[in-house]
Amino acid sequence: MSKARLVITAVIVEGRSQAETARAYGVSKGWVSKLIAPYRAEGNVAFEPRSRRPRSSPTATSPEAVELIVATRKHLTERGLDAGPDTIGWHLQHHHRITVSRATIARHLAAQGLVVPEPAKRPKSSYIRFAAEQPNECWQADFTHYRLTHPDGRPGPDAEILTFLDDHSRYALTVTAHPRVTGPIVRRVFGKAVTAHEIPASTLTDNGMVFTTRLSGGSLRSTRGRNGFEHDLHRLGVTQKNSRPNHPTTCGKVERFQQTLKKWLRGQATQPVTIAALQTLIDAFTDEYNHRRPHRSLPRHATPATTYQARPKAAPRRPDQKTTHDRLRRDRIDKAGKITLRHNGQLYSIGVGRTHTGTHVLVLAQDRDIRIINAATGELLRELVLDPTKRYQPTGRPPGRTPTTRNP
Repeated sequence: MSKARLVITAVIVEGRSQAETARAYGVSKGWVSKLIAPYRAEGNVAFEPRSRRPRSSPTATSPEAVELIVATRKHLTERGLDAGPDTIGWHLQHHHRITVSRATIARHLAAQGLVVPEPAKRPKSSYIRFAAEQPNECWQADFTHYRLTHPDGRPGPDAEILTFLDDHSRYALTVTAHPRVTGPIVRRVFGKAVTAHEIPASTLTDNGMVFTTRLSGGSLRSTRGRNGFEHDLHRLGVTQKNSRPNHPTTCGKVERFQQTLKKWLRGQATQPVTIAALQTLIDAFTDEYNHRRPHRSLPRHATPATTYQARPKAAPRRPDQKTTHDRLRRDRIDKAGKITLRHNGQLYSIGVGRTHTGTHVLVLAQDRDIRIINAATGELLRELVLDPTKRYQPTGRPPGRTPTTRNP
């Protein structure tokens, strides 16, 4: 029997006073009073566990705010736009001056049955996120399919949508619809994007033949070389980057944009019948996406247009500029009179001379052109062109310490 029941039994059944009972069981008289009062009023119900929930919660989300969360979710969903907790929170803050945390919004959406559980979905923490530091540092490009609709509602011909997206800001640079995306179309659309937004430093695409012929293979590649788009990039000094086969997440930003776009298109009451009608819808979405829709992957959920204009744009290398790998390393000459340097994943030893053992040096490497400088005095200790066929780059002097000149 619990102490509480023993105390109540002593007072109610045995008729002992509360003060005497308190002394006998080593508790305070106040605690005995708190036990006796509810027992006299409720009987044995007083022994049942009671909820610790507060009678009131001044900081609880108001019913009006909950209704607004549900209404905003419905409004965004009907328009085919993203309607997650981050987006709803942005609309509440900017349009209704109400601040509600993401977790609170998610909890109320789940309570209303508006969230579909996806337990098998890959967690976001498992992805490696990356983003360019500047606008125009990298443009992602891809194309996707969307089926037109006949006037009587039957499925119509297939159309293709070509997108160029800025990696840093997610700004949709150009989004165009075509019966079929071809190499000349990619070149023409890219040229218009360059005219409107300047030349990017690099591009990132998959390995579609309209973007690259690097995986065309066999005699086709030997006779074809670069395609037109690759020639344009090389002429403008733009670095071309391509994802590995079967790795769509490398171009994840443009892939995600296309998913959002097609979700919005499918949510429109009137489906496009022609390429021109599809382009009109795309232009409306692109304007909303760039200038008014908050982007949860950007700082402070800014719009892509705001982020694209916030920093200076990156520029490509000069078309006539040789691409080099420039490095500056700090090292110390070891007891054998050499240092080590890695080139193209291979580690090489470079002899400097045991005379300089323990000397701290600066190593300036421009591809295979290397200069080794005394970090304290600025003296050039050695200059060489790395021979990748030799793991050790000798000094060319006879072995042993360099002889010193003695005063007569």
